This record gives sequence, structure tokens and C-alpha cells, in this order.
Amino acid sequence: MATRLVANEGETMMEKKLTIAEILLIAGTRVALGAGIGLLLSGRLNDDQRKAAGVALALIGGLTTIPLAINVISKTDGVSPGLRSVA
Repeated sequence: MATRLVANEGETMMEKKLTIAEILLIAGTRVALGAGIGLLLSGRLNDDQRKAAGVALALIGGLTTIPLAINVISKTDGVSPGLRSVA
């Protein structure tokens, strides 16, 4: 699978190839971060439980995103951005 990043029209497009495992890891960190923020904002649990679970999930989601993002950004798979069609 490939991820394409385009800043502005006319600029060179960058393509990164990601494995299914990498996509699942990225999605999992987003889910943990979202669930943590959701728990912090909800009123379903008592305050102590809600804050503990929300902060833990938000921290896990946020902190695990950093190395994954660095891995994706620094990934070089030999694809030259100038050789691929944008359309």
C-alpha cells in the first residue's frame, strides 16, 4: 500500500509504501488516543476511573505514534517522487 503526501498543487508528490502491519499499528495508536480523549470527555465512569483510563490511553496512543511517524517519514523504499504519475 502507498501513502501519498501533497503539500500544494504543482509540488512534487512523495510516496511511501506501508505494510498492512504498519497501517494496523498506526490505526491502533489512533484508536487508543481517541478512546483516551473520549474517556476524558465522557461522564460514564466515576472521575478517578475516567481520568486514569483516559490519561493512560491518551498517553499510550500519543507516545506510540511518535516512533511510528518517524519510521514512516524516514522510510526509503527506492521510489523516486519524480517518476510516478500524480493522476
